[in-house]
Amino acid sequence: MSQSPKRGRTTQNSGSGGAHSHHGSAGNYAKWVGGGLGWAFGGPIGGILGYVLGSMFQGQQAMGGRSFRPGMPTTSGDFNVSLLVLTAAIMKADGTVKKSELEYVKKFYVANFGVEGAKHYIKLLGDILKKDFDVLEVSRQIGRFMDYAARLQLMHYLFGIALADGNADDSEVEIIERIATAMGLGATDFQSIKAMFVKDTESAYKILGVNANATDEEVKLAYREMAKKYHPDKVSHLGEDVKKAAEEKFMKVNEAYETIKKKRGMK
Repeated sequence: MSQSPKRGRTTQNSGSGGAHSHHGSAGNYAKWVGGGLGWAFGGPIGGILGYVLGSMFQGQQAMGGRSFRPGMPTTSGDFNVSLLVLTAAIMKADGTVKKSELEYVKKFYVANFGVEGAKHYIKLLGDILKKDFDVLEVSRQIGRFMDYAARLQLMHYLFGIALADGNADDSEVEIIERIATAMGLGATDFQSIKAMFVKDTESAYKILGVNANATDEEVKLAYREMAKKYHPDKVSHLGEDVKKAAEEKFMKVNEAYETIKKKRGMK
């Protein structure tokens, strides 16, 4: 996967002022976010949350007194905040944030996290969209701390958000690819998830991580490996909402395998 130097830093959304002027808003969800965070308290993501939530979050951060190291468990809060920050980066990939796009994202969050959860996430997303940040720094933090199965699910969500309006914008796909590289995802795994959303004649093979010339035995082996890698139980520690969404990814692997079997007459 190639990494071009452009768009490493997301563009500033129009309008002055950020969450520092939204202390009332911060009061509504600083504790809601901070109470469920682990490693996302620190690093670039912690810096973004400090900007968005102001002194309340900074106070919680100081009281935490914790050190952050690779191998720490990823909490549902770490995962959800990472998703929000990367969602903001994708929405700003083409330089503008369209109202219609925000509506699609709202629907996505309601479908995946319920009405109440989505309300909190969308409030926080609105403030994150006003913050200028380096998406590759954020992605590298995620790659360092988040377990691989969770990163795969994060990538699945990002494609779902990018294609929520039915269009695969080149700038959005490009930034997702650069995020994947910075997070340390393997090229085969990235292409597998991308093929679940961006269809072509070999999508089923790409989902399984093989090419169309693979033998039947290679296809069977690839299916078993992908089914194990994408099994919903691997992200069960992130909560029922994420596990349920992972079932969709798991189902795509099964559908791809059935498509290939039918095409080849395999048993």
